[in-house]
Amino acid sequence: MLAFGASSAQAQSGGTTTTPAPAPTPTTGSWTLMQKATWYGPGFWGRRTACGTRLTKTTLGVAHRKLPCGTQVTFTYNGLSVDTTVIDRGPFRKGYKWDLTKPAARAIDFVQAGTGFLQATVTPSSEPYRR
Repeated sequence: MLAFGASSAQAQSGGTTTTPAPAPTPTTGSWTLMQKATWYGPGFWGRRTACGTRLTKTTLGVAHRKLPCGTQVTFTYNGLSVDTTVIDRGPFRKGYKWDLTKPAARAIDFVQAGTGFLQATVTPSSEPYRR
């Protein structure tokens, strides 16, 4: 896991840290992590997520076990980024922290990979989540 504030030398050398997620920075309120992710979609289209959103072929979102619904997360993979919102709970596979919807995974060319490490920049929402 690469925590926000790590040196660029650490990032380039693939250095890792096992410390918990850092506290939000006072200026932005966000933090950045490098964590394992996967994606989901087709078998769940048409169903409501844990946060109440109806999952469709075009829904940009992400599932996380603990972050509140409505939390904004920007994912970066191979130089591509996508802005998403926590809309569901999961993933339920051991070792994975994020479960992107298929459209979110497609936006960063992550569908073919299926699983891997993504950079996630988390920005808590100051507004209550509304479907």
